[in-house]
Amino acid sequence: MARVRIVRSLGVVGLVLAAAVTAGCSGSSSGPPAASHASSGSGSTSTSTTTAGASAAPAPTESNPPGDIPDNQAYVAFRPTGGGFTVKVPEGWARTGQGGTTVFTDKLNRVEIATASASSAPTVASVGSEVVSRLRGQVPKFDGPKVSQVNRHAGSAVLLKYQGDSAADPVTGKVVRDAFERYAFYRQGHEVDLTLSGPVNADNVDPWRIVTDSFSWK
Repeated sequence: MARVRIVRSLGVVGLVLAAAVTAGCSGSSSGPPAASHASSGSGSTSTSTTTAGASAAPAPTESNPPGDIPDNQAYVAFRPTGGGFTVKVPEGWARTGQGGTTVFTDKLNRVEIATASASSAPTVASVGSEVVSRLRGQVPKFDGPKVSQVNRHAGSAVLLKYQGDSAADPVTGKVVRDAFERYAFYRQGHEVDLTLSGPVNADNVDPWRIVTDSFSWK
């Protein structure tokens, strides 16, 4: 009788062990989904790290807008044949001349110096009527004329601001929208018209001020 109880006890123990083994196998089978979930989390972390790295990259260097004259531009004095006045112009710019007009150009910028005899000094009214009328027929898409009297180191001048299209580039055919500043200086029957031009989006306020403030009668 005692032997029968021992056998039964062993059988119960065996059943318990079998159940434990079955539970263990069942638990291990749930491992892969958990591992897969961890792997997915790792992938998400990697993507986030990559994005953060890209945003931390330095921004590309931006060049100056077309027509901007460099801040370190040097200037040299220009004196016409026969004298009369002097004015600083950007060093290294190409120079052309015809009659009483001398032009300095570099890329998209231009400085034109024109001399003429005049019986009277230009006024805001005369420039607003005579000069504006003439330029309408000379400058393509002439627009927005504004005339005012300003002071420079050489004294009073009549300033005409306007916009117009440049001549087409002989190679590319490209046309640039230009902003113009025309300063009319006068003394004792002599008039000097100093016209500065460049693309409308260029920031050339300081360079143009250097040029116009350098004008002086001799």
